[in-house]
Amino acid sequence: MARQPTQSIFAADLVGPALRQSFTKLHPRLLVRNPVMFTTAIVALLATILLLRTAVTKGDVLFEAQLVFWLWLTVLFGSFAEALAEGRGNAQAAALRSTKAELRGKRVRGDSTKDVLASELRKDDVVLVETGDLIPGDGEVIEGVASVNEAAITGESAPVIREAGGDRSAVTAGTRVISDWIKVKVTAEARAGFLDRMIALVEGASRAKTPNEIALTVLLTGLTLIFLVAVGTLPAFAAYAGGSIAVPVLIALFVALIPTTISALLSAIGIAGMDRLIRFNVLAKSGRAVEAAGDIDTLLLDKTGTITLGDRQATEFLPLSGIRETELVEAARLSSLGDETPEGRSIIELAGNGEAAPDGSEVVGFTAQTRVSGLDIGDRKVRKGAVDAVLKLHAFEPAAVILR
Repeated sequence: MARQPTQSIFAADLVGPALRQSFTKLHPRLLVRNPVMFTTAIVALLATILLLRTAVTKGDVLFEAQLVFWLWLTVLFGSFAEALAEGRGNAQAAALRSTKAELRGKRVRGDSTKDVLASELRKDDVVLVETGDLIPGDGEVIEGVASVNEAAITGESAPVIREAGGDRSAVTAGTRVISDWIKVKVTAEARAGFLDRMIALVEGASRAKTPNEIALTVLLTGLTLIFLVAVGTLPAFAAYAGGSIAVPVLIALFVALIPTTISALLSAIGIAGMDRLIRFNVLAKSGRAVEAAGDIDTLLLDKTGTITLGDRQATEFLPLSGIRETELVEAARLSSLGDETPEGRSIIELAGNGEAAPDGSEVVGFTAQTRVSGLDIGDRKVRKGAVDAVLKLHAFEPAAVILR
C-alpha cells in the first residue's frame, strides 16, 4: 500500500484557513454542540463585560484583562484544533479535485483531435488515449487494444489489457495507458465518474459523534454542572463568614475546575482518527467506523494488490541450471529496452547497465497484442514476455511445454 507523504499539521495552507474558521466556529449554534466549551464561552463573555465595567470605573483592570485573555484563548484553542483537524481531511478532497482538474483528453471529431479538459467531455464523446496518457473519463473502449495501469484505482499491480468488445472494454478515469492506443467512448455524465464519486465520499464523511464521544461528553457536562453548583455556593459561604468574593475570581476558579482541555480536543481527536486512516489510503465514512475498527483482529483482503506498492518491481535475477547470471542479466536488460511498462523499467534499473541499445540493433517494443518485447542484433533475437506468447513465437503449443 502506498502511504501518502505526511504533511506537517502546521503547514501554512492549513493553519491560515484554520485560524479564520476558529472565529467562525464561535457562533453559538456551533458552540452549543460542546456544552463545556459553550459554558466557557458564556463565562468569557461575562468576564469581558465585567472588564469593560472595571475599565470605566478605573478598577483593577490588569487581573481581569489577563482573565479575559486566557478565557477567550481557551475557547479559540478548541475551535482552532477542530478546524485544523477538519482542514487535514478537506485537503484530501482538494487533492482529488486537483487530480480531476488536471485530467485532459484528446477529443475526436471526424479525422481530427482536440486537446480539452476532462470537465469539458460529455457522455458519448470519443477520446483518443495514447501511450503515457491518463484516461480522462469513465468509458468503453470502441477501438484498439492497450495495456492499462489501474494501480492508482484498484491497487492491482499488474497492468490489464483493455480492448473493444467483450468484458474487458471498461476503463476508468485516472488510469494510465502504458502501451499502444485506444479510442474510448465516454459513458459517464459530467461530475458522475469514479473520481467524482471518490471526492463525494471524502467530503461526505460523517462527523456524527461516536458512542464513546457521547459518553465522554455526558461525563464532562455532568462534572461541569457539579463544579458550577460548587462555585455558585461560595459567595453564600463567604457572606456568612463576613467576607466577599469578586465575580472575576469566581470565574477564574470555575474555569480552572472544569475539564476545558479534553472538551476542546474531543471533536479534533475524532477527526484526526479519520484523517490518519485517509493518509494510509483507507476512507473512513464516520468516526463510529474508526472506533469499530479498533475491535477488529482479522482482516480479509480480496487481493494482494490492495496492500502492495501498486507496480510490480524486479528485485533479483534467478538463473536456471546451466545459465550464467551475467547472461541472464544481459538478456533481460536487452529484451526490456522496448518495454515501457513499470516491470520493464524496473528490470533495466536492476540490471544497472543503462538503457543504451547496441549499435546496429533493432528494438522490438512491447504491445498489448503481442505481450512480448525484445531486441534483434543481426541474426540474434532476444525476447521476453508472457510464457504463452514467447512459446507461440517458436510454434510450440503452450499446453505441451513443461517448464522445469
